[in-house]
Parts: sequence; structure tokens; C-alpha cells
Amino acid sequence: MVTDSGPVAPSLPEAAEEADARRAVVLIVGVSATVAFVILRFAVAFGGRSPLPIDVWWHDLMVATLTDAGVLVAWIPAIVGGTIGMIVIGIVLVAVFLLKRRPWDAATLAAALVVVVAIGAPMAAVIARVRPDDSLAERVATSFPSGHTAVATTVAVTLGLLLRRWYVWLAGAVWVVVMMWSRTYLHAHWASDVVAGLLEGIAVATFVWCVIETVRERRASRPAEQTTSEA
Repeated sequence: MVTDSGPVAPSLPEAAEEADARRAVVLIVGVSATVAFVILRFAVAFGGRSPLPIDVWWHDLMVATLTDAGVLVAWIPAIVGGTIGMIVIGIVLVAVFLLKRRPWDAATLAAALVVVVAIGAPMAAVIARVRPDDSLAERVATSFPSGHTAVATTVAVTLGLLLRRWYVWLAGAVWVVVMMWSRTYLHAHWASDVVAGLLEGIAVATFVWCVIETVRERRASRPAEQTTSEA
């Protein structure tokens, strides 16, 4: 709202309605990502865990464009976004939020990282999809979904939701795309694996954000409700 004297902060009801609307949109995105992931999962299962036609096409393209310089570049996000790298990055980001006195944001990021790993790693082991035979990285049969991509997406989406800056979304999108390219360029995953990781990361980040935002808003409203009742 804007008056002659300048912008006016929205009232509490208006702010609540805006928050509810944003949460609804985020929830829809999360549900859509989950549905898409399930569909892709069944497509892979019905194919006997073999590569899909799009997987074969993309893999052949990555093989055709393979160079020593490209492999060197592809290893950078693979290492940074690996288990140790993401643990370090996660701890640093959580610490920054805590230093900025944003404990709820720190809790959101930490919870999202824990959930995506807790879900993704066991699921990949159960599905046991075999990686490409010419993998330049891991060879364990835990190809679907891509853990690197899932974690990268979780961090990118969570930071975008928390910081609400266009450049955070842009940087996150670039990071996720680079990670997806890296994992397929190194032949560590099929294209459908990294897409599944993308969908998993979106679903986890949005659901965790929605849950913690709901808890935060309800706790924040308690003092106001108590004040009103006492009055």
C-alpha cells in the first residue's frame, strides 16, 4: 500500500494473507515435483532400470563432446557438491544464518539437507539402477536419483525461498544446471537420474520450507493472541 506520505507496511491480516498465498504456491510446486518424480520413477521401473531413449541420446552427446579440459571442469562441481563439500558448505551457510540471528532460516536449511540425504541415499540403494558402463566417477549401482543434483537443488531452492532475491535464484539455477551437466558429462548418471535429483530437491526444499514457515508463523502469533485475550 502507498499513500501520499510514502509506502505503508501491510497490516497483520494482509501480511498473513500474503504469506498464506506464497506458501500455497510453493506447496503446489512441491506437489507437482513429487508427482513428476513418481511418474519418472515408474517409467524407469517399467524399463527394467535400463536407460530411457532420452538417456541414450544425451549420453551419446556427452561422449561425442568429451574432452580432457571438459572432464577437468566437470570434476569441479562434482567435488564441491560431493559429500564432504556439501557438509562443509552446509555448515558454513547454517553458521552464517545463525550469526545473522536468523535461527529459523538456519533450521530450515539444516533440516532440508538432512531430509534430502535421508531420503535420497536409501532410495538410490533400493532402486539400484546401474550407472553407465563408461562412468568416469562412481560405479556403485545407486544411479537413480542423482544425489549430487538433489542436494544442489535443495540448497538452491531453500536459499531462494529464504533470501527472496532474484540473483540468488539465478545463481542457484546456474549451479544446478552445471551440476546436472557435470554428472552426465562424467557419465556418472543418466539424464533421467539428474532430472529425478532435480525433482527430489525441489520437493524436499519446498515441503521443508512450508512446514517450518507454518511452525514459525504459529509461534509468532501466540504472543499476539495472548495479548488480545488478556485485553
